[in-house]
Amino acid sequence: MNPVQSDAASGHVPEAVVDLLGAIGYAELTAGLRMASDALVAPGLGVRVWMGRSAGAELEHFERIGARLHDLGHDPEAVMAPFTGPVDAFHERTRPRDWLEALIKVYVGDGIARDFYREIAQHVDDASRELIEAVLEADAQEEFVVRTLNDAIELDPPVAGRLALWARRLVGEAIAQTQYVALEREALLGLLVGGHGNGVDLADLGRMFTRLIELHGQRMANLGLTP
Repeated sequence: MNPVQSDAASGHVPEAVVDLLGAIGYAELTAGLRMASDALVAPGLGVRVWMGRSAGAELEHFERIGARLHDLGHDPEAVMAPFTGPVDAFHERTRPRDWLEALIKVYVGDGIARDFYREIAQHVDDASRELIEAVLEADAQEEFVVRTLNDAIELDPPVAGRLALWARRLVGEAIAQTQYVALEREALLGLLVGGHGNGVDLADLGRMFTRLIELHGQRMANLGLTP
């Protein structure tokens, strides 16, 4: 049995799981705040309404993560603190220039981060995994973003090239951010490679990042853009 899961079954949630919840919690908090800000520059009320509601959903996810950490006996702010640096740095490096770039960032940048956290969540206890999968669910969000971006590209085809370049930049920055997040905490890095804590398996890491790139390619195909 996976040691992370067996520890959770005995009533103890390992440090790595707490770290993972903290990383996701801060990511959800910043996503909600960022989306609320980006909504103000969207061109139409429909997009603003959707982005505002999505921001509210992200903040509700943050609250659920915080409640789980409280239940486990931890201060959510203290748990999230180690991850503020890499997450904030990512957002500083990837400030969108307009609302279309903001939507690409939601779809591509946030999408890779969700995929990354889902990969790690395969190695945690059932209760934590169910919560993580629930807060990372984004089907309705992605449908709206794809539809809106496809409509914008159809109305102004030349914008596709700019958005494709922006997406390529985002994928590199997002993968770098996930690596920095994992490296912040030794326990989280051990969980990343299967929860065994016996050293980093570079082959497993390589396969995981290959899967992330493949999922990114699928998202770009949904937009009719070249990865």
